[in-house]
Amino acid sequence: MNKNIKLAVAGAVLALSSQASNAGIIIPAGDWTIDINGNVNAFANWTKADHASTATIVGGLAGTKDARGEDKTQGINTGLLPSWLGFTGKTRQNDVDVEFTISLQPNVSSNTAAGDSTPNALFRQSYVSFGDKSWGSVKLGKDLGIFAGDAILNDMTLLGVGAGAANSGGSTTLGGIGSGYIYAAWKGQVAYTTPNFNGFQATVGIVNPNQGVSGAVSGADGALSAATGELYQDRFGLEGKASYTFAADNFNGKIWVSGISNKVQAGHSASNTATYPEYTATGADIGVNLNAGNAGLTAYYYTGDGLGTTFALANGYSQSNGKRDSDGGYVQATYILPTKTKLGLAYGRSNLDLASGEAATSSKIVDSNERKTVGLYHPLTKHLNLVAEWNQIEARAHGGNRQESTTGSLGAILFF
Repeated sequence: MNKNIKLAVAGAVLALSSQASNAGIIIPAGDWTIDINGNVNAFANWTKADHASTATIVGGLAGTKDARGEDKTQGINTGLLPSWLGFTGKTRQNDVDVEFTISLQPNVSSNTAAGDSTPNALFRQSYVSFGDKSWGSVKLGKDLGIFAGDAILNDMTLLGVGAGAANSGGSTTLGGIGSGYIYAAWKGQVAYTTPNFNGFQATVGIVNPNQGVSGAVSGADGALSAATGELYQDRFGLEGKASYTFAADNFNGKIWVSGISNKVQAGHSASNTATYPEYTATGADIGVNLNAGNAGLTAYYYTGDGLGTTFALANGYSQSNGKRDSDGGYVQATYILPTKTKLGLAYGRSNLDLASGEAATSSKIVDSNERKTVGLYHPLTKHLNLVAEWNQIEARAHGGNRQESTTGSLGAILFF
């Protein structure tokens, strides 16, 4: 895991006691220091579709009844944080710090009745960086997106499940993605990070432009425009963030803001040369994480214009009426009990407005996804943590459809 993820996990594990480990297996290798690191996690999940029908909510995250009306299901899944095997090498040459990271993420969810399906291992990191504390650093390659990255790294369900655990078979669960923040995703990027100026630091970058989903342009019922299987962007995506980290005695915290801009051109087929919309999708966020003694508090808010919900650009534009606005956020409170168990309570919500002129009465497009989470995270050993979570997800469509599901999860996550 890269430095940001390792530090976030160390904090999430317990703001952890002094037992938290954020270093992997260190191997000196000539001019290089190699860090082999990662985690393995798995969770048993039980989900009940409460007050839910098979009615469609496009973009809704709540579990639904199946075609027979069954409302209960279960699965064994990897959680929000995929199982991870990372290799990081560091060296200093010619007064320049040089680093590379390559990682892969196998999961326990690749199951069918026969036992195995096509492997769905992920490859989320492959980058090189170089720099010096006097002038900053440059990163080239694939890593976590800049916009909304801190939202997911401060989410306590990073060590657990959150939303999206209704069935086995997915790569990972969703945590608070789509019910409090937009997925930062793992993106090809060229990014510059400033030196640390007494706690203040900023990052700006260009990112791989084709980060959208084919559902970016859709009607009120969620149906795609006839030829929007691809999205074309005539410039790189732009992302940036600024943060301030502080500490004093038994109190520490971080404040951050970030932003994103993508210029999107929906594709068209050879048989349909109609002009599809070109638009600029933008978003901004602000967040704060505070810790005092055994207590922690995180608050986060984002807003978007044509940015969509859950995944960047998803349902962000109406076929005929223009861009849809979105916003949302989450609040999270944690407390470390005398047993060293961290108790966490969280509430998150993501909203998607209809475009100007779109009628709400028959729309199947999601209006909101709302999440309530109670979690217990216990360090059984220095590296092994037991996790229990309760998550309730409610999805509402603009046309009035409503779905709700509740998931209980038990599992463990081991870091090395």
